[in-house]
Amino acid sequence: MRKFIIILTQISILSSSEIIPFSIPTIDLDNRTDLQTTVDREEGVYLGHPTTVLLEDGQTILTVYPKGHGKGAIVYKRSEDGGKTWSDRLPVPPNWSTSKEVPTIHRVIGKEGEKRLIMWSGLYPARLAISEDDGLNWSPLHPAGDWGGIVVMGFVEPLKKPGHYMAMFHDDGRFFTKDGKWTGIFTLYQTNSIDGGLTWSHPLPIYQNNEIQLCEPGLIRSPDGNQMAILLRENSRTKNSHVMYSQDEGQTWSEPKELPRELTGDRHTGKYLDDGRLFISFRDTAPNSPTQGDWIGWVGTFNDIVLGKPGEFRIRIKDNKHKWDCAYPGVEILPTGDIVTTTYGHWKEGESPYILSVRFHIKDLKLNP
Repeated sequence: MRKFIIILTQISILSSSEIIPFSIPTIDLDNRTDLQTTVDREEGVYLGHPTTVLLEDGQTILTVYPKGHGKGAIVYKRSEDGGKTWSDRLPVPPNWSTSKEVPTIHRVIGKEGEKRLIMWSGLYPARLAISEDDGLNWSPLHPAGDWGGIVVMGFVEPLKKPGHYMAMFHDDGRFFTKDGKWTGIFTLYQTNSIDGGLTWSHPLPIYQNNEIQLCEPGLIRSPDGNQMAILLRENSRTKNSHVMYSQDEGQTWSEPKELPRELTGDRHTGKYLDDGRLFISFRDTAPNSPTQGDWIGWVGTFNDIVLGKPGEFRIRIKDNKHKWDCAYPGVEILPTGDIVTTTYGHWKEGESPYILSVRFHIKDLKLNP
């Protein structure tokens, strides 16, 4: 039987400079190289910030990421076996090399059921590329409107009306307009599409606060689909991550409230498992965390989030050899129930970041010491 390293924890009162354990156990997968696949690696080149999309065959995963920290030419790859192996870098339109920010890839479906893929590239102006053939061919990047922003788009969520979608991003004043200037205040913006992701509305602000800096929203619906929750990075590092809710398909949002320390991190990406629990992956930024800066997974329920509970357990997916720079993760759940999560990090001391994919099934993770 395979053994997992378990970090069993209890909350204790320590000084601000000491490690504060979590109230739930952490399973450590750092040394499980049998679960890890290198997606891309290039000596001396920073490869980072991938997002993924799983196609309807349940095996084909596409990923895009920049050659550079949050900017640079977009690299495109595919896996046809659920993340076990990955293609060479695939050809892309020439102007993908002009990307200014993190690219994000999403599946969208039109009113008549027509499937397409879209890929965003942020800052000003936010630009969009489209594929009508499951990623075999792509359009060049083209402006989505006279606006821009940071990490456009962390999520693209289907709404209940066919062909309608919602997406969110944030900005700090620099990129929403052509001649924007830094304000020091983060604003969350929302934009909608009513034509299957081809065109998008001018974004409207949904939240702004000059004391906390909420950004990089990741959306999870309640199990019945009627409630939306956006999990938010808190960039001033003075509070835990936050959550906001909508009961009306994003027309209005609740005031934000803090999440438990166990869910405090950056760029939350979550999917439901077969048993109804949630798997959420992110970069751990909890203060005094024993896994601070590492690539983390959290397992719990939607109700845990609503009630402010810590969840069931955490997973250290990979030890990051840098105090913060890793884990803008893609998360896909295969028909087998296997989790395939993909991200970048400083996985080797003194080497440039590269892209890893980790595949495992939640039932194989044992909490026995």
